[in-house]
Amino acid sequence: MPCPSRFFFLFLVSFCLHFKGSRTTFNVEQALQHKPTESVPQFLLNSKFWFESFQNWQSEFLSVAAIIILSIFLRQWGSPESKPVDAPHAETGK
Repeated sequence: MPCPSRFFFLFLVSFCLHFKGSRTTFNVEQALQHKPTESVPQFLLNSKFWFESFQNWQSEFLSVAAIIILSIFLRQWGSPESKPVDAPHAETGK
């Protein structure tokens, strides 16, 4: 079983990388429009960053939910892999 702290670490790394890339892109766009760039604390409070983050999280949660739901409901009925949990192995041949 995976350790929850590893998942938190991966989440933190991906969040930091997204922050860095998003801030860099935002500041380049600001510079091209001759507007002031934003520091790390300023961009952390920027609504564009949080909107992008929530879009990413929403798409990830939606794809994971779809995989889980589809793996349950669209499996091949009657196959050995989809036997009832309480069915004995002798009943399915595996």
